[in-house]
Amino acid sequence: MIILGIESSCDDTSVALLNITNKKIEILAELTASQIDVHKKYGGVVPEIAGRKHAEKIIPLVEEVLANGLQTTDYSKNKPDVIAVTSGPGLITGLIVGVETTKTLSYLWDVPIVSVNHIEGHIHSVLVESRKSKIKSHFEYPVEYPVLSLVASGGHTELILSKKENHYEKIGGTRDDAAGECFDKVAKLLGFDYPGGPKISEFAQKGNPEAIKFPRPMINSDDFDMSFSGLKTSALYWLRDNAKKLVNSYQLPITTKKNFCASFEQAIIDLLVTKTIKAVKKYNPKTVILGGGVSANKKLRNTLEQETQGLSTFYFPLSTYCMDNATMIAVASYHHAIKKEFTNWQDLQADPNWKIYE
Repeated sequence: MIILGIESSCDDTSVALLNITNKKIEILAELTASQIDVHKKYGGVVPEIAGRKHAEKIIPLVEEVLANGLQTTDYSKNKPDVIAVTSGPGLITGLIVGVETTKTLSYLWDVPIVSVNHIEGHIHSVLVESRKSKIKSHFEYPVEYPVLSLVASGGHTELILSKKENHYEKIGGTRDDAAGECFDKVAKLLGFDYPGGPKISEFAQKGNPEAIKFPRPMINSDDFDMSFSGLKTSALYWLRDNAKKLVNSYQLPITTKKNFCASFEQAIIDLLVTKTIKAVKKYNPKTVILGGGVSANKKLRNTLEQETQGLSTFYFPLSTYCMDNATMIAVASYHHAIKKEFTNWQDLQADPNWKIYE
């Protein structure tokens, strides 16, 4: 089944063409246009600007991916079998661009649409092996149910239990800021460019994670919920009391900055891991999945891998597929497509608040 994937829920315009069967995933072509340089000067994503940039990029990306993947521009003879698009959640300005493009292509080609939840895409990103090898056997590393997924990104931090394919039940998550949002906002206080989370992790590698005693809000609560707003505020107060104030940020000696980053990163990891393992011990999943942009954090990966040993099989995506991408959207659509769970182009709508879970 040839699936065209389209993702535009935030600040990455991504298009991919995959050939998927029950035995393999073959990436025929994939392209992503990043807007990081555009939004960097604002310290975060500006929705109106993101929407305009998506509108500029999406058609040229679709045309290039189809030309490279199908080896033709005559779509009357050779076209995708399905179009998979992120319909939500996300920024409405970006979602509309992807959805309206998909509706137009579906009408012109008479090709069915699978409306994909962005979170479902991140959960399925672990099935993609490599852009270089292009082929991944579903059965080489089977995902056994039940599955517990920790999806952590700039906009989401959720623990989701799946008892079977296409079943999602939220059992916990953040009550305020997302983990990635917390990373990026504190990074901005340090003067790091957006997105600053990876820069904090880079500095943290040579710092002491016990140097500063940051709080772990809700870490001892009986549920699986988390809070990052208080941690962010604690970091702000520490910088206010211990760092030199600049115009829009704080300045620290390099050693202190490394220790600050290491301690702050450790607090976030402790929260995510503690709540995940608590859920593992209650629900006994056969598989634990880490997905979303924060899954690129190597220390988080390594810690979860160690903590889940002997309890569950642990998977995380390749770094290429941690961030928003159309490949994971196409992969997530496959099991809907084989069941013919399609959405008519006239009924397709962008939903910035679409909840994946029951």
